[in-house]
Amino acid sequence: MLMPKRVKHRKQHRGRRDGPANRGNTLAFGEFGLVAEEAAWIDSRQIEAARRTITHHMKRGGQVWIRIFPDKPVTAKPAETRMGSGKGAPDRWVAVVKRGRVMFEIGGVREDVAKEAFRLASHKLPIQTSIISRPATEPEQGAEKADDEAVAAAAEQGE
Repeated sequence: MLMPKRVKHRKQHRGRRDGPANRGNTLAFGEFGLVAEEAAWIDSRQIEAARRTITHHMKRGGQVWIRIFPDKPVTAKPAETRMGSGKGAPDRWVAVVKRGRVMFEIGGVREDVAKEAFRLASHKLPIQTSIISRPATEPEQGAEKADDEAVAAAAEQGE
């Protein structure tokens, strides 16, 4: 499971997770992405379960990128412990995910395979998700114009 090798502080405050994600909200590596529609703490076990589901459905084809990392320690006190006596011991690691964050990316597989893999993985996560894809790449106008000029120049030399 994912967790930091070492941290500066063993325990953290809970923090806030309101508002949309300002970073990590666009595709950076693959052609398809799984985007969070809500804010949540995603546990390292949930990330691993989703990753295993994606790779299993893709039959080890293509490539998977995990765009979130559980670097926040969450503490818990033992059951049936009286109130007081300080903060509990670190219990698990979570990734803070805001609305709009790309959590997983896939590349090198067909669209139907990617969408089914993300659909199965979304069942392992505690939030609503959506699937995005990179827009179909169209040739740039400058490159198209350069090709037309090259064809015209070749035709003139051929005459």
